[in-house]
Amino acid sequence: MAAKILVVEDEAQLARLIELELDHEGYQVVVKYNGRDGLEALKKEEFDLVLLDIMLPEIDGMEVCRRLRDFSDVPVIMVTAKDAVPDKVEALDMGADDYITKPFAIEELLARIRALLRRKYNGNRDKNDILEIADLVIDKSKYLVKRGDRELELTKKEYDLLVYLVENEGIVLSREDILSNIWGYDYLGETNIVDVYIRYLRSKVDDPYENKLIKTVRGVGYVLRNDLK
Repeated sequence: MAAKILVVEDEAQLARLIELELDHEGYQVVVKYNGRDGLEALKKEEFDLVLLDIMLPEIDGMEVCRRLRDFSDVPVIMVTAKDAVPDKVEALDMGADDYITKPFAIEELLARIRALLRRKYNGNRDKNDILEIADLVIDKSKYLVKRGDRELELTKKEYDLLVYLVENEGIVLSREDILSNIWGYDYLGETNIVDVYIRYLRSKVDDPYENKLIKTVRGVGYVLRNDLK
């Protein structure tokens, strides 16, 4: 059965664009144009994921997300025109699972939706012990990484970085995203540390194999993707 997604967005043109794209991808879509109607829909119906704009009439998205967490753990992607770190932190603190900043590419939005739905269907991160892409397998319960029949030896930081890339398969991650998630917001070391560790990781995960999984997006960051599907 197709996943059912609630879109809460007051910009009618954008809401319609998202609705058409999601419908084309095979999702069931319900659209609401203010926070109050969105919250009521969430109380009455079961959804697999919510796209929730922050700047909404009636009840803003932050408050909708806060109230939603009183009765549901449905995955939420916050859609915001604000890209400041405090705004993103507030969204996550209110219970959002992810956020995307306007204007966004629809391909990125679809990738983020797929990533969250995978987590939902496989259980939460703690329970989702097996991660797979192409012939790469990570068994988180055993701290084991294999490519094909070969076990890979990774340092703790290389392992954390690889898990983060795989859990966000198909999503382009900026160096800032990676730095804050793997090294922490308070990291004060060399700013090129992400590129250094990507190079370390490629030497073990990609270089010996024909199918390269870690891609560079020039001027943006990195994405882990299997182009041979």
